[in-house]
Amino acid sequence: MVELLGIDIAQGGAVALLAIVVLMVLTGRLVPRRTYDDLKEERNTWRAAHTTSEEARRLERDQTQELLELSRTADRVLTALPRSAREEVTADDPVDRTTAPPT
Repeated sequence: MVELLGIDIAQGGAVALLAIVVLMVLTGRLVPRRTYDDLKEERNTWRAAHTTSEEARRLERDQTQELLELSRTADRVLTALPRSAREEVTADDPVDRTTAPPT
C-alpha cells in the first residue's frame, strides 16, 4: 500500500486520514474556502491596480513623447530665425545695453 512518512495509510484508517488532514492544514496546503476566496479577491484587486497603473504610465509616456517632439520643433524654429543686432551680446559685455530700461 501507499506509505506516508513510513506509515501504511490502509492500516491507520481514520486516524491516519485525520493526521494527514491536520498535517496539510499546519503546512498550509489545505486552507478553508473563505481564506482561498479572500486570497483570490486580493489577487484580483492587485491585478486591477497594476492594469490601471500601467495604463496611466502608457498615457504619461505618450504625452512626454509628444511634448518632446513639440520642443524639438520649437527649438528648430527658434534656431532658424535670424538674430537681430540687439540680441547679439559679446562675451565681454554680458549686459544688453541696446534696449532702454523700462519706464
